[in-house]
Amino acid sequence: MIRFIDIVLSVLLLIIFSPILLIVFILAIFDTKSPLFFQKRIGQNNNLFSIIKFRTMKTDTLSVGTHMVDPNSITKLGAVLRKTKLDELPQLINVLVGHMSLVGPRPCLPTQEELIVERTSRNVHLYRPGITGLSQINNIDMSTPTKLACFDEKMLNEMGIVNYFKILFRTAFGSGQGDKVKVIHSD
Repeated sequence: MIRFIDIVLSVLLLIIFSPILLIVFILAIFDTKSPLFFQKRIGQNNNLFSIIKFRTMKTDTLSVGTHMVDPNSITKLGAVLRKTKLDELPQLINVLVGHMSLVGPRPCLPTQEELIVERTSRNVHLYRPGITGLSQINNIDMSTPTKLACFDEKMLNEMGIVNYFKILFRTAFGSGQGDKVKVIHSD
């Protein structure tokens, strides 16, 4: 049932947001010359897939977790996209093709081995990753792998239609705190 809802909502959201997607795509061409960003992530059953996002960082930026990004590598447009979460909209395509769900644990990078181990030990890896989840609405990032995996497990154990929509609602109308990027000091 959730997969059906994922497909229906993704199609509707892509249609509704298509003008915004087009505008952001064009602005991103001028901002970074390469508007889309593809990155390998860990998906269901620990299989790799390519996540699609609008590019928010300079093209020569290292591929690290969001919690480790150097704030100077984020473009001005990228900062706005991250704050408004518009950089996440292309992931609706990932949802349509079945790599992701709208709600689930955020897909991690293959280099985030501690998180992969924590999620695997809790069977979180058996589920599709999501665009949003319980950890995101509670501002828990990938810098605390054990805590994150515990929240992911809790969410999946309690997942049903009601909680699915509660998480979507809190994502859309919640705190609006946007992306939290930790400052990296290069001493």
